Amino acid sequence: MDKKKTILIVDDIEINRAVLAEIFKDNYDIIEACNGAEAIEIINGDINISAVLLDLIMPEINGLGVLEEMNKNGKIKRIPVFLITTADSKEMLLEGYDLGAVDVIQKPFMARFLKCRINNVIELYGHRNELEQIVAEQIKRLNYINQSMIETLATVIEFRDCESGEHVKRISSLTHILMSEVSRLYPEYYLPQNEIDKVSASAVLHDVGKISIPDSVLNKPGRLTEEEFEMMKQHTVKGCEILQNIPDIMDKGIYNYSYDICRHHHERWDGKGYPDGLSGDDISIWAQVVSVVDVYDALTSERVYKKAFSHDKALNMIYHNECGVFNPKILKAFENIADRIAKKH
Repeated sequence: MDKKKTILIVDDIEINRAVLAEIFKDNYDIIEACNGAEAIEIINGDINISAVLLDLIMPEINGLGVLEEMNKNGKIKRIPVFLITTADSKEMLLEGYDLGAVDVIQKPFMARFLKCRINNVIELYGHRNELEQIVAEQIKRLNYINQSMIETLATVIEFRDCESGEHVKRISSLTHILMSEVSRLYPEYYLPQNEIDKVSASAVLHDVGKISIPDSVLNKPGRLTEEEFEMMKQHTVKGCEILQNIPDIMDKGIYNYSYDICRHHHERWDGKGYPDGLSGDDISIWAQVVSVVDVYDALTSERVYKKAFSHDKALNMIYHNECGVFNPKILKAFENIADRIAKKH
């Protein structure tokens, strides 16, 4: 036998609560509250409430106060609220609707009509809540698949380029730190936290195009020839070609960030980067951020062609444009979090 759903009846007049309880007692478990403060405590508790029958005019906290609290904690989206009122409280009714109430119960109560209306709304909310739960679980699974795919691609890079395995993980972490600071300092570059999370996840794929670069070039211990360097520069374009084959199985936001970062993380503020020769803020802020942390990590890591520089030496080289020219605002943000980055490296 299915467990009964629960209705909360909130009214400071006991006879009104008793009449409503009598109407619904056969089909629902009934909880009563004699004022708004008691109602809020029940709603915020552990009991799963399917509907609230709420009197508007009560001492202490009135019905509008209860609705305001339900808006603050988000429960107004999950629990339908019916306003108990008389015909002479139109202004409060309108305010109640604005606060999310779904319907009005007029006194005196018409039992049969009232049961039909409330049963239908409770059933509708139940289906909607179940659907939202299913969608949330699907989104969680898709996010897991996206992250697994990104990590798999990063692992492929690690096999092809022995320096890239830990490098791509550090790039993701450093990107999150620097992008957060840039967003905090400069309103024109602001991104909400969930977008910063996507940017840092996408940064893992910045060098995915290296999969297509020959080993003789990718892992050459000495300086690249001009021809070899031109070949290496193609990893930005090749990476985008790889990503173009998998857009339908990636989160759209992560795909867009990944594609842009992959193509433009070697562009430079002065327009002397590659592959498109973009300059200034024609380069997306996330690609600019990844560009800085990519250079920092490359400088402070040992590679087949160089020893690792110290943290301070790397900072000095970046600030003095020895490794390209960067957005001064990003360099200011980088300076602010340099100590944190050193501890993470």
